[in-house]
Amino acid sequence: MSSSLERYTDRLEKYSERVGKYADRHSRLIDLAVVLGLMGCASLGGSLTMPGITPPDHAGTATALMGVSCLALLRYRDRPRTAVVVTAVCTVVAVALGYLVTPLLLGPVMAALYWLATLSAPATTRAFGVVTTAAVTAAAVFSDSMDDLSLLLRTIGPVFWLMLPLAAGNTTRLRRAYLRSVQARAEHAERTREEEARLRVTEERMRIARELHDVVAHHLALANAQAGTAAHLALTRPEQTKRILTDLTGTTSSALRELKATLGLLRQNDDPAGGPLEPAPGLARLPELVAACESAGLTVTVTTEGEPRPLSPGADLTAFRIVQEALTNVTKHAGSHCARVRLVYSGARLVITVSDDGPAAPAQSATVPGRGFGILGMRERARSIGGELRLGPRPEGGFEVTTALPLIPEA
Repeated sequence: MSSSLERYTDRLEKYSERVGKYADRHSRLIDLAVVLGLMGCASLGGSLTMPGITPPDHAGTATALMGVSCLALLRYRDRPRTAVVVTAVCTVVAVALGYLVTPLLLGPVMAALYWLATLSAPATTRAFGVVTTAAVTAAAVFSDSMDDLSLLLRTIGPVFWLMLPLAAGNTTRLRRAYLRSVQARAEHAERTREEEARLRVTEERMRIARELHDVVAHHLALANAQAGTAAHLALTRPEQTKRILTDLTGTTSSALRELKATLGLLRQNDDPAGGPLEPAPGLARLPELVAACESAGLTVTVTTEGEPRPLSPGADLTAFRIVQEALTNVTKHAGSHCARVRLVYSGARLVITVSDDGPAAPAQSATVPGRGFGILGMRERARSIGGELRLGPRPEGGFEVTTALPLIPEA
C-alpha cells in the first residue's frame, strides 16, 4: 500500500510540474480563461435576487459593469492596484443600483484582491483591502436589495467574502517568499560547499607540492654533490669513491621511498594497489639526514640544549623539513663545508637554528622574495602550526635560519 501511495504521489508531482510549465508558457491564455469564467459568474450573480424582491430594471447594466471589471483583470500582473480600483468601483456601482451582494457578483473584486495580496507589499494590500471592503460594505448596507436582512448580516457578508481572498493571497505570498528563501539558502550552501571543496583541494595541493619540493630538492642536491665528489676522487682515492657511491645509492633509495610515500597520498582510499604508507619523517631521522649530508662533503654538527620534549606530528614533520631545506640550501648555495644545527627546548617552544660559515652574498640572494620555493615553503610550514621563522646573513659571515615551533603542553 505504501508503494502505491508513493506511486500516486509521484504521478501527482509530475502532473503538477507539467501544469506549472504549461501555465508559465501560456500565461495570457490562462488569464483569459480565468477572466471569462469570472465574467460568467458575475453575470449570473447579477440575475439573482432575494425571494419576493423584484430585480432591478437595469437589465444589461450588471453585465456591462462586470465586463469592464473583468477586462481590468487582464492587467493584474503588471497593474494589480489598478485592477482592484476598477473592479471595486464597478462592484460598488452594481450594489448601489440594487443588485444582490453574492459571492458570484463579488467574484471579480475578490480575484483582484487575491492577486494584489500575492504580488504587492503587505502595506499596499492592507490599504487597498480596507478601502475596498469599507466601500462595498457601505454600499451593501444602504442597498435596497438587502432591506429584508439585518444590519449585521448585511455587514458580515461582504466583509467575510472580501477578507477571504486577502488572507489567501497573503498566505500564497508568504509561501512563495519562503520557497525563494529556501532556494537561496540551498544555492548559497551549494556555492559555499563548492568554494570550501576548492579551498581544501588547493590546500592539499600546496601541501603535497611542499612535500615534493622538500624531498626532490634535498635528495637531488645531495645526489649531485655526492656524484661530483665521487667523480673528483675516482682516480686518486678509489676507496673513498666507492664509499661515496654506496652512500649515493642510499640517497636515491631514500628519495624513492619518500616520493612513493608522498605520492601515495594522491591515491583513493579504495585503491587496492595502495599499500600502507611510510610514516612521516621527524627529528628522530635527523641522524640519517646528517649522515647523508656528510657523504656529500658537508660536515654537520648537532647540539641539543634543554630536556627534549615531544612535538605534535605536524610540528615534528615541520621541524625535520625546515632543517632538511636549510641544509640543502647550505649544500647548494653557501659554498661552505660546515654547518651547525642547534636545538633549544625552552618553555613551550623548540627553537631550531641552522647556520653555516660560508660567504653571505650567495645565501643572501636566496632570501629575495620570489627566488625559489624553498624559503617560501619553510615560512608556510612554520606558520601553519603556529610557529615563526627568521633567516638572513650572519654579521660574522655565513647564513642562519631560525625557527620557533610549539611543543606539546605537559600534562
